[in-house]
Amino acid sequence: MELRHLRYFVAVAETENVTRAAAKLRIAQPAVSRQIRDLEEELGVPLLERQAKSVRLTDAGRLFLEEARAVLERADAAVEKVRAAGQRARGELQVGYAPSLTSRILPRALRRMQADFPLVRVLLHDLSSEEMLAQIREGRLHVALMVEPSPAQLRGLRFRELARYPIRLATAPKHPLSRKRSVPIAAISGEPLIGYSRADYPEYQQRLDVVFNGHGPQIIEEHDSVTSLIAAVEAGRGVALLPECVACLAGSRLQMVPVTPEPEPVVVGAVCRQRAELAMVEDFVRAAGEQDQRM
Repeated sequence: MELRHLRYFVAVAETENVTRAAAKLRIAQPAVSRQIRDLEEELGVPLLERQAKSVRLTDAGRLFLEEARAVLERADAAVEKVRAAGQRARGELQVGYAPSLTSRILPRALRRMQADFPLVRVLLHDLSSEEMLAQIREGRLHVALMVEPSPAQLRGLRFRELARYPIRLATAPKHPLSRKRSVPIAAISGEPLIGYSRADYPEYQQRLDVVFNGHGPQIIEEHDSVTSLIAAVEAGRGVALLPECVACLAGSRLQMVPVTPEPEPVVVGAVCRQRAELAMVEDFVRAAGEQDQRM
């Protein structure tokens, strides 16, 4: 007994006519009739009551129809799983990311993808939050690693939290505040403040407004990249409020001092469409969220 026997039988049972079943299957009618007879001979029971222009199921035929459908459904599901696995095995994954927020998440995701799916090319794009959200909607990105968007920004998309990072005061190593165990928010108000560009990172300014309760100092310098921001703070041009994960990029160039009262942490995660086009998107997000023992 082969799957084709089951498919022929189900087609005949559903149409109640061998001719119509043959047309549906795009196979000659004699071939369908022969396969059904072979099936009945193998089972040792009649499955159909044949009439002049139609057929009807016997009691055994009705029971066998349920079982045949279940077998075919499982076979079709197996085929889909194999095809999905094939999609995971090779291809390209377009990933947007914010360097300052993903310095811990991204390396472990790339290592895991390289180990599990060595033929998948992960293409990285350093973009602002607004650019990442726009390109996901346009289909140019498959997934983005970024700070949690607002509900309005996330409309039609899906966010999965991957990490939370506390806010720290970033200073030059020799800055007077760098030697403090913690710095009160009020003490920061008197310092020249450096931050991200309002145009590219509006969520950063919104976070500052919350930290300072709407009465914080004006940003004296705006930067469109974490690299230039770190350089400005290191040079003593001012201080900055940044998530603790920036320490991975800055190293000894900056001191990261706790702030009191401690602000709400920065939530970082993966954004993609509600229904991801590629199965490997879920694999990548899962890898980004797993704890890496080598970290």
